[in-house]
Amino acid sequence: MEQDHTKTVKSDSGLKLLDKVRTYCMGLPEVAEQVDSFGHTSFRVNDKPFVMMGEHREEGSLAIKTSPATQEILLQQDRTEYFKTPYIGQHGWVSIRFANRVNWQEIEELVQEAYLRTAPKRLIRLLER
Repeated sequence: MEQDHTKTVKSDSGLKLLDKVRTYCMGLPEVAEQVDSFGHTSFRVNDKPFVMMGEHREEGSLAIKTSPATQEILLQQDRTEYFKTPYIGQHGWVSIRFANRVNWQEIEELVQEAYLRTAPKRLIRLLER
């Protein structure tokens, strides 16, 4: 089967964001990076994705696995850059428009929450040490 890389991150701003996200995610225990058949880059723990990146209109797109409660809080903010991720939003995934403009500390906190929701307990204990 031929791969469709229409969502591969290629823009300068997308590549900068990918590098930042990669640096943070790969600092977490037992994280693996994988590119799917659409070209999305995912960061996974225990072969389960917790962050996914792609490109939309030459801008890096970032999707993070959150709890339904966190997702609702993010979506209710005034003039929010957050929206339900297409196809998987019903499972708590939230995407960020113009992620390069969002407070990086907030993104790190969301990524850490996503990791903790996805990682096995033994890795969570390792991280807490």
